[in-house]
Amino acid sequence: MPVKVQLHLLKSANPFGLESKRMLELDQFWAAKIPDVVQSYSWRECVLYALGIGIGLDPMDESDLPFVDETRLKVHPSMVNVLGYPGFWQKNPIFGLDWMKTVHGEHSIRIHHPIPHEAQVEGVSRIVDLIDKGEGKGALIYVEREIRDAQNSTLFATVYQTVFCRGDGGFGGPAKAQLAPKPMPQRAPDSRISLPTSPQTALVYRLSGDFNLLHASPSVARAAGFERPILHGLATFGISCHGLMKLLCDSDPTSVRAMGGRFSSPVYPGETLEVEVWRESQGMATFRTTVPQRGVVVMNNGHFEVAV
Repeated sequence: MPVKVQLHLLKSANPFGLESKRMLELDQFWAAKIPDVVQSYSWRECVLYALGIGIGLDPMDESDLPFVDETRLKVHPSMVNVLGYPGFWQKNPIFGLDWMKTVHGEHSIRIHHPIPHEAQVEGVSRIVDLIDKGEGKGALIYVEREIRDAQNSTLFATVYQTVFCRGDGGFGGPAKAQLAPKPMPQRAPDSRISLPTSPQTALVYRLSGDFNLLHASPSVARAAGFERPILHGLATFGISCHGLMKLLCDSDPTSVRAMGGRFSSPVYPGETLEVEVWRESQGMATFRTTVPQRGVVVMNNGHFEVAV
């Protein structure tokens, strides 16, 4: 007999303002498919992505220009986050999620092949795990996406995402221990770099495909519990990646092999980020990203790997 779990949906439009609920079969949740995406892109999308993570804010930084100059274009490795991207799939009612309370918890990428500046790619996403943290504690959804050349199936990258569903815990699903984060070194960082953002950063970044109004609408942000629109977690990821490349591989995108970390606090567009780096074994580093002005860590327990 199918196991049934109760998941909360958005408030329905009814005269009493009652919260709408429905019974959803757990089997149905697992059967629900995140759509595959075939996407064609060119140098314009590559440049737009780079602008969306703040590249070019310093017009005198020669190392940044190749990411925004089509005549000598370098493709940023963190751009894999927006390739074959299925959009804000959590909003689809078939999953039964309180989508306004979903946030990006953890994220990592592994680069298998250099990203071309023009291609047709296919992104295939699948849910690989679901953890019920308990009533009032939320739930975790683990998602994996492979990005391949749509013509010859070359695997460019694998993207791993953890979605923290703040409003959906205690539905009777499996309760498992989540993966332990990478421990941080107990010493001062070996190097650090400051990276500014613009008040328009989220509005530019969303043009690469993430149109969640949490990052654009003040009213939606307030309804989700934030004082104003926040920066996309993946924009924070991309900015951090760019700083790490400056510090660890001379801004060479073909050297990047992997990166990952845990989102621990939101960034507000216009703030300056600081990336702190600890060099570990050859080709490996640990990092943390902060907003010094507010004294908060925004990305923690990070790892970064480059070719040696």
